[in-house]
Amino acid sequence: MYLPEHFAEDRPEQLHALMRVYPLGTLVMHSDAGLDANHIPLELLAEQGAHGVLQGHIARANPLVQQITDGAPVLVIFQGPHGYISPNWYPSKHETHRQVPTWNYQVVHAHGRIRLRDDERFVRGLVARLTREHEAQAEPERPWKMTDSSPDYISEMLAKIVGIEIEIERLVGKFKLSQNKAAADVAGVVDALDARGQQPLADTMR
Repeated sequence: MYLPEHFAEDRPEQLHALMRVYPLGTLVMHSDAGLDANHIPLELLAEQGAHGVLQGHIARANPLVQQITDGAPVLVIFQGPHGYISPNWYPSKHETHRQVPTWNYQVVHAHGRIRLRDDERFVRGLVARLTREHEAQAEPERPWKMTDSSPDYISEMLAKIVGIEIEIERLVGKFKLSQNKAAADVAGVVDALDARGQQPLADTMR
């Protein structure tokens, strides 16, 4: 990833925060079948390992189950707020006409090693944790629980998925948020994003 110094973000707490708020990771892996990408909600266990551990699950029918070799290198991409930035939003453009369009965004690349966790206890615990976390946001008053369904049905569903675990070896963050622009131009972009309902990106730039 091209990473100019002024867009580089290497503070673990900032990288972890983005990974938690936007947990749908793009898992990129190379196997005998070539490059493949899967989109998987992942749980970050920041306290485990040198740089953290990611855990998730995939369908047992996914060809990835057969392609994974324990210890194989993988890349997981987490994407935060992003959006097009018009030159017209910079006050300096109207004075000098020396601005061009760009795109602002936040991404974290997690490089690590993957392994399968094909055991019912691991998968059940993972699904329970993911459910509690995301139901608390989606349905805080009446969160769905695994016990809402019959034990037989839950066991049947769990048997159709396989756990994965990725030990993170390196995190690379790029937060491209107009850090290379004058304060007045940054403020102009934030105001324009606010006016267009792009609140997450505007708030991040603030």
